[in-house]
Amino acid sequence: MAVAPEGTPCWADAVFDDLDAAKDFYGHVLGWTFGETSPDEGGYTQAYVGGKAVAAVVPPMPGQEGTSQWCLYLAARDASASATAARIREQGGDLLMEPVRVADHGTMCLARDPGGVVFGVWQAGTHEGFQATETPGAYCWAEVHTREPEKSDAFFPAVFGYRSKQLEGEMDFRVFDLGERSVLGRMRMTDDFPPEVPPYINVYFTVDDCDAAVARATERGGVLRFGPTDSPFGRFAVVGDPQGATFSVIDLTTTKGEMPGTEPVG
Repeated sequence: MAVAPEGTPCWADAVFDDLDAAKDFYGHVLGWTFGETSPDEGGYTQAYVGGKAVAAVVPPMPGQEGTSQWCLYLAARDASASATAARIREQGGDLLMEPVRVADHGTMCLARDPGGVVFGVWQAGTHEGFQATETPGAYCWAEVHTREPEKSDAFFPAVFGYRSKQLEGEMDFRVFDLGERSVLGRMRMTDDFPPEVPPYINVYFTVDDCDAAVARATERGGVLRFGPTDSPFGRFAVVGDPQGATFSVIDLTTTKGEMPGTEPVG
């Protein structure tokens, strides 16, 4: 498996106070199985679909309790303080965790863009990231949700070399491209979002039936936040898990409507 190009979403994990409850929920909703929980690695536990790693769940460090949220990691050739981490600071972002080597798995840091969006950076070692994407249970897409889109629109292309294009229509939505491939979206948070909801990255997981996945989620105590709704990209819904982490599920095979036009910007 080749290492993902710089700026490509390459991994996702989330902190949960109750790891067993998280395993039960996501195993039921997305069909995940789980590897061994290693005390030597802080309880970090990988999730699998068909034997391929697709995400991870982890218990909180002291002071992290009650803050469940999915974190998307963007690939870096060099995550060190002299490379990607330096660009993050130069462009007005903050480092929440300085670059740290994780055994021989790779090097990571946690950062926040100038508008408050938290994300991770991953320089691959033996752990190259997602082993499967765009199949049921696996990651397929993510969107930066922010109330200050102009900050994210300047920050992410400057740090990761994205080209930007604006979707035509009433919704303020931008897409970041690497080469010919769209890798990340950016959506302006409107008044439909409660004021207490912070900016975040919404991670999408693929399912073979959106409505059935929503039903499985609510059966296990999840909350439907939006949808299910049809789109040219697939039928999707936004769900909150019982511990407060928000994510989306999407059936990529059920599409409706014409693809929106785009206009290059920047």
